[in-house]
Amino acid sequence: MLSPKKLKYRKHMRRLGKDSPAQKTNSVAYGDFGLVSLELKWITARQIEAARVAMTRKIKRGGRVWIRIFPHKSYTKKPAETRMGKGKGNVEAWIAEVKNGTVMFEMSGVPVELAAEAMALAGAKLPVKTKFVVRREMEQ
Repeated sequence: MLSPKKLKYRKHMRRLGKDSPAQKTNSVAYGDFGLVSLELKWITARQIEAARVAMTRKIKRGGRVWIRIFPHKSYTKKPAETRMGKGKGNVEAWIAEVKNGTVMFEMSGVPVELAAEAMALAGAKLPVKTKFVVRREMEQ
């Protein structure tokens, strides 16, 4: 599962970013097809891994898959029935904050129909609404 190797601070503030479109990762850069997020949400490392496994199994390890998001942010949680105070809770999961318009996964080396099916399976594993895009559509 994905998690950062080294951080300056292990525990982050628990807030959601601004609901503005993605600026940097908003185009298909490596592959021919992409899976784009249509809303702002947190995606855990487990969800990213589940989507990756679903895609690679559908294409039967035929093409190439790129994961364009990484869970840099920690998500902490205090145990149930614990009194207030005594510091911040333990790290529960690592999350990636995904904005609308972010290309989360890319794929190449497979036919369009198979890529669309694989991306639909991956999108079903994620908590965000997604859209399948082809590189030619993104450039126009």
